[in-house]
This record gives sequence, structure tokens and C-alpha cells, in this order.
Amino acid sequence: MTLDGELPMFALVDCNNFYASCERVFNPLLQGRPVVVLSNNDGCIIARSEEAKALGIRMGTPEFKCRELLRQHNVTVFSSNYPLYGDMSSRVMTTLAALAPEIEVYSIDEAFLDMSSFRRYNLQEYGGLMRRTIRQHTGIPVSIGMAPTKTLAKAANRLAKKDPHYQGVCILSSDADIRAALERTAVEDIWGIGRQWSARLKLRGIYTAADFAAAPAAWVQKHLHIVGARIQAELNGRSCLQMELVRPQKQSICTSRSFGRSVFLKEELHQAVATFAAKCAFKLRREQALASMLTVFVSTSPFDADGNRYWGTRTIALRPPTQDSIAIIHAAGVILDSVFQEGPAYKKAGVLVSGLVSDTMQAVPLPLFSDEESALDERGGSIMRVMDAVNSHYGKGSIRLAAENFESWKPNQERLSPCTTTRWSDIISVRA
Repeated sequence: MTLDGELPMFALVDCNNFYASCERVFNPLLQGRPVVVLSNNDGCIIARSEEAKALGIRMGTPEFKCRELLRQHNVTVFSSNYPLYGDMSSRVMTTLAALAPEIEVYSIDEAFLDMSSFRRYNLQEYGGLMRRTIRQHTGIPVSIGMAPTKTLAKAANRLAKKDPHYQGVCILSSDADIRAALERTAVEDIWGIGRQWSARLKLRGIYTAADFAAAPAAWVQKHLHIVGARIQAELNGRSCLQMELVRPQKQSICTSRSFGRSVFLKEELHQAVATFAAKCAFKLRREQALASMLTVFVSTSPFDADGNRYWGTRTIALRPPTQDSIAIIHAAGVILDSVFQEGPAYKKAGVLVSGLVSDTMQAVPLPLFSDEESALDERGGSIMRVMDAVNSHYGKGSIRLAAENFESWKPNQERLSPCTTTRWSDIISVRA
């Protein structure tokens, strides 16, 4: 929070090429070499080092379409290692929390900081200190943008990342600096605008952030509604988006995967759906939430011939709302039985829990005749607490329900790097 009369100053800290940078931390030989990371099932490119970008490798390109280019330029290719990336993200955010009084974790590789109380200091120097500290503690390079609003901080961060002149830290504090930054920012690169709105704005002759900031406010309000009006106000230096120090409760939780091979048997799909349902239930308990709706979906590959494609989904109510893995797995199995069809080659399945409410007793309506159900729910809650405690102490998956099985149909991860920070067997050995 800013003091009375004190102008706000936000910082956006963004990890550079985060997934690729994580892979480099424990493999120094990759420094200066092109690196890419693939999506689930080693499908498409979802992260690129600067060297890979220079080769013309585009985000989202299927690996098989650029395989020859990757080979010609000796590009190092990795499967997605989300346990590693998640742990490295936690380390970066923990380091940032010690460098600023208030932090809002925006995504796995981005965080907003409240720098209002740092205005009396040299922000350029302090930004440099932050970059060096994060690099020293985690090995991850970051770019930092600072400005009086979150939207301007996003624009500043983009300049810090793209323009070597800033040396990774861009401060927009004066009207002249802000104006120059807006003139260099394309309208489609404004945080919150997106492709559809940018196309509409260009039809009106609005090509840059400066053009958008100067557009008639009434027109923006009419065509881009309250969201567009807030973005325009932020570009003009009026802060509309405050720090979210407490993350809002999620409205839904989804776990889904594409399979490494085609799945035909209902039994195998049951194992997959049960595994996803258990993960959703664990996330519910971590969120201290109960789910009142459950959705299960299964599908074939979108690239199959039209006659062989199938998408099956169904949603049911959970009464009472629950976070119990046993109850959710059972309900998910019932749904799967109703949508499963013999014949299709299934390539993906998923479970979505929604209608989330707090797990406090005040938020959950109790049934009229609740003695038996309450006893079952209390017993299930005790089992879940014991299971979570065992897995927390001995490692994820140490104890699980028999219906779960991830091994026979897990995704392709032929280029998976070690889970160096989260698995004892993968810890690096150093010899003197």
C-alpha cells in the first residue's frame, strides 16, 4: 500500500525464456547454444532460448515440422519438466519476496512488486541489484520494468527484455519516458488488448500504445467497454489495477493430459480419469475448497479422419460438495461409463471440478438427514489428511488409491531432463 500523497510505482519482474533458462541452470554447457522445450507428448515448441529464436524457430511449431532445422543447427531439445520449472519458480519468487515489501505472483515466471516506498532510492541501481541477486540465488536471468501503473510496467518490461540499451532494467518515471515507450509499443503488444481488439483498433488508425492512449475516451468506453477504459487510463498514468496480495480463490480446477499412445480400452481410460480426478481432489484440499460440479471429457486426436473423431463429455452435480479423492474418483468413473464408446482411438482425457466453495462449515449447506453422510464424510476427510501427510513426508505418490495408474499410458517424454531439485535420485553429484 502507498502512503498518502505518495505516487505508486510498480515493478514487473519476468524470467527470460523461463523453461529454457531452467534447463541451462544445471547444464552450463548449454550457455550460448540454442535450446527449445517441447509441450506434452513432445509435440510443439513452447519455449526457446534467444539463440533458437534467432534461427527463426517459431513458438507453437510442431517438432516434426522443424526437425531438420533443429538437427542442422545442433539445437538441444528438451521434454517439458514441470516439476523442475515449478520448483525453480518458487525459488525465484522467494528471492523476490525478500527484495520488496509486497509481491503479487502473476504467473509461473512473472511477479509484480510494489516499489512505491523505494522512490527515494535509485531505482535503476536497485533493479540491477535485484537482477544480480536472483541470478546468484537461482541462476535464472530476469528482466525488470518499473512504472506508475501495472500496464506501463508491462510495457517497460518488454523494452527491458528487447532493447540491450536498458541492460535488463527499464524505468518509466517521467512523462517523456512514458511517451517514448508508448510510441515504441505496438497496439497488439499492450497488456490486455489481444489480437481481436488490436485488429479493430487498427481499422480506426490506432497502431501504437501512444495512439490508443490518445484515443477519445468515450469511443474506447463504447467499443472496448470497461476493460479497455481501464487499460487506456493505465497507459495515461492513472493506476486502476492494485496489487493482489491475496490470490482470489480459483473458480475451477482442471487436470488433463494427451496420451503418449492411442488408448482403446475402457479400463485404461478409467485409470487415466481416476488419476486426474485424484489430482483435482488434492488441489481442492490445497485450496481449502470443495467442488459442487464435476466434468469428465475424453477425445480422439483432432487430426483423425472426420468419421473417427469423437468428443465425449458430461457434467454432474456433487451432493454434498466434496474434496474427497474417493468420492470424486467414483463419480468420475460413473461419468466415464456414460460417455465412453467402443472403437475410437482415444488420445486425451481430463477432469474438471467447478462450483468451488470454501471448505469451512459455514459455506457448505448441510443435508436435512445428515447423520450417516456426515459420518462417511468425516471418515473420508480423515483418510485424505493421512494420505496427504504421508505423501508430503515421503514424496508424491508414496501412497495412492488403487484406481490410479499413470504408467501404461503416460505422455511421451523422450528428452526429459533430471528433476534435479525435486527428486533425491536426480541430485547432481560433484566430485573434487
